[in-house]
Amino acid sequence: MNEHTHLVIMAGGKGARFWPLSSEELPKQFLDVTGCGRTMLQSTLDRFKDLVPIGNVWVVTLAQYAELVREQLPELPAGNLLLEPCGRNTAPCICYVSWKIKKRDARANIVATPSDHYVENLAAFRTAIVDALEFAAETDAMVTLGMKATRPETGYGYIKADLSYASSRRKSIYRVDGFIEKPDLEHAKEYYAQNSYFWNSGIFIWSVTTVVNAFRVYDAQMSRLFEGLWNVYDTPEEQARINEVYPQCESISVDYAIMEKAEDFFVRPSDFGWSDLGSWHSLLEQLQKDERGNATVGPDVNLYDTHNCIVHTAGEKKVVVQGLDGYVVCEKDGTLLICKLTEEQRIKLFH
Repeated sequence: MNEHTHLVIMAGGKGARFWPLSSEELPKQFLDVTGCGRTMLQSTLDRFKDLVPIGNVWVVTLAQYAELVREQLPELPAGNLLLEPCGRNTAPCICYVSWKIKKRDARANIVATPSDHYVENLAAFRTAIVDALEFAAETDAMVTLGMKATRPETGYGYIKADLSYASSRRKSIYRVDGFIEKPDLEHAKEYYAQNSYFWNSGIFIWSVTTVVNAFRVYDAQMSRLFEGLWNVYDTPEEQARINEVYPQCESISVDYAIMEKAEDFFVRPSDFGWSDLGSWHSLLEQLQKDERGNATVGPDVNLYDTHNCIVHTAGEKKVVVQGLDGYVVCEKDGTLLICKLTEEQRIKLFH
């Protein structure tokens, strides 16, 4: 644990892809979708235990989710919960919190992570984070974790690494050759066949000096908005001023705003059982399955002649499923969903 290590958890997404389990009022990051007893937000914080002091943990979320964060993370210092008045993607979120951190700790090194990811191997995860933190502190470089692809995936962006160039300071870290948007299946198969392409995890590591300077260079307009609030950070005026400034920001990801423009960007290839849990199918892949490929979350689920299904029951009702293959079955607050996994993209039409 280092007193200058800071953790930024981005928790503002409105993801309702796990309907009826999730909704815009209760997005997936505030739910225990895996049945482990901790919500995704809580599990995100748990992964950094012994790496980051709780006083250096920051959560950025939409104002409408403030009470959910306070309920689920009561140990979070009140001043470390930053409230967005509206969604503007990840660049304004990171720019805002970086300037806040810089005022508190000019020597800070930052890990910025989404709040809704799944990690299986915590030891490997922590090793990767420490590697990247030490490298970023030593070099003033920006680093992201690139996940080893386990299949041709069209739902993730990719990072191309220059594996011929390992850093002299850290042999596990390589220069980034390029960022690739979510590909079609043909290109995904091509990337999967090569060992130099990795899934873009959306986890970023950098020093606070590096990231604010990157915003100054590559998105000067956004930088000026938040740097201009320097004197009101940690004062009673801050929230009102943020409410004025935030809607002026372009809605843009940090990938587009600075990552793809930066020259000194590096990737730490990693393999620790990662998923962004963006669909019922991805959740099924991560959960423990029976010999017929089924995964269940709930107290009393009974399956007969059923294969490759995920059954998620939030209530105490007994559930019996017979004769299904490749379905999602979910019950929450009196709403029951039964849908083919191959058709789950249509779920948004049902609610």
